[in-house]
Amino acid sequence: MTATQEEQDRRRVFADLTPLRTSAHYRRLWFGSTISWVGQGMTSLAVSLQVYDITRSPFSVGLVGLFSLVPLVVFGLYGGAIADTVDRRKLGLYSACGSAVLSIALAAAAFAGFHRVWFLYGIVALQAVCAALNSPARTSMIPRLLPPEQLRAANALNSMVMTFGMLVGPSLGGLIVGFAGFQTAYLIDAVAFSASLYAMWRLPSMLPDRKGSMGVPPAGAKPRARGRASVLDGLRFLATRPNLRMSFLSDFCAMILAHPRALFPAVAVVWFGGDAKTAGLLVAAPAFGALLGGVLSGWQGRIRHHGQAILIAVACWGTAIAVFGLTRNLWLGLLLLALAGYSDTVSMIFRNTMMQVAAPDEMRGRLQGVFIVVVAGGPRLGDFLAGSVADLTSPAVAVTGGGIACVLAIGVLALYGRDFRRYDALDPTP
Repeated sequence: MTATQEEQDRRRVFADLTPLRTSAHYRRLWFGSTISWVGQGMTSLAVSLQVYDITRSPFSVGLVGLFSLVPLVVFGLYGGAIADTVDRRKLGLYSACGSAVLSIALAAAAFAGFHRVWFLYGIVALQAVCAALNSPARTSMIPRLLPPEQLRAANALNSMVMTFGMLVGPSLGGLIVGFAGFQTAYLIDAVAFSASLYAMWRLPSMLPDRKGSMGVPPAGAKPRARGRASVLDGLRFLATRPNLRMSFLSDFCAMILAHPRALFPAVAVVWFGGDAKTAGLLVAAPAFGALLGGVLSGWQGRIRHHGQAILIAVACWGTAIAVFGLTRNLWLGLLLLALAGYSDTVSMIFRNTMMQVAAPDEMRGRLQGVFIVVVAGGPRLGDFLAGSVADLTSPAVAVTGGGIACVLAIGVLALYGRDFRRYDALDPTP
């Protein structure tokens, strides 16, 4: 076997690193995002720990998530519209600068002994606004940096960045807060943003392309001034593009119907006779599976029918969650949750690739804004649904019933979306 053949065999299993090798701009953006995600994970945990240190109230800690969620959902759509109007490089650069300044503000307040919960809530809300502006800009840049055939591999690499940050960031944050205080964790986060800022600084100008992918305005688009991009236009575009719409609906099936995260504390005690450490393992298992989904993504390069792959992946998520609701063995439960996380990453990679390839450049920011709303709001709705059903019935009914409902719903979508099942990556149709 030649060296080239050995490399091809490895690619069939492990993530394809071609985007990192071929594009210096993407490589800098990827490394910068990796460091920034770790720093943000540290700050997220540090803020929660500081709020609890001040109030000794779990409810007050829970409000941190609310103050982050609301601006993220509200500004997600508008952030996408702005990204379809201005130079995306500048928007990404300025919003990343804003996040760095906010981390410096947290560090300065901690050094000064200014411990006020309202201040922490305000900073968290402003950080969410910066994130809602940064994410559509950064994501819509990638199709301009790489050829279409490398976008699936790039999305697999991006999924590893997010998951790595969620796994490593909080762990490092806990250690740093324990040994050096809140202010040190915030300062490290501020410094970590420098990598992302450098990557953005080196990018060329990224003004949105006002023409469709074939050089003509998208079908149904109304002529409008260059400086204006409407949120409603983006939603109308999505409503008239069945394949892109189906990709969002399939994600809703998983995130709303079969999302048992809110039940993990109760499940850890009632099902497995554990404690907070057990709940932590349950939370970490899907994240670990999601990381594997990115690392072991080489085989996905051979898949042409991305819609079909999304449907199968979401069905696997629902099945794994349903079986998890039936098991009372901790290690089997962790394995099933890891399988669910792996399936979710597979679905996300293909959904992002479809959105980037099939949508015209002038709509990518707004579609990414919708994606933020789905990713941020869907799991919260799922938490509410799972908690409500468990309260009315039992955790087992909520978890297993939700998994079954997800599989049935995705089956209905599969029957309805014949064109979605036939979606061909070599002939992308939104």
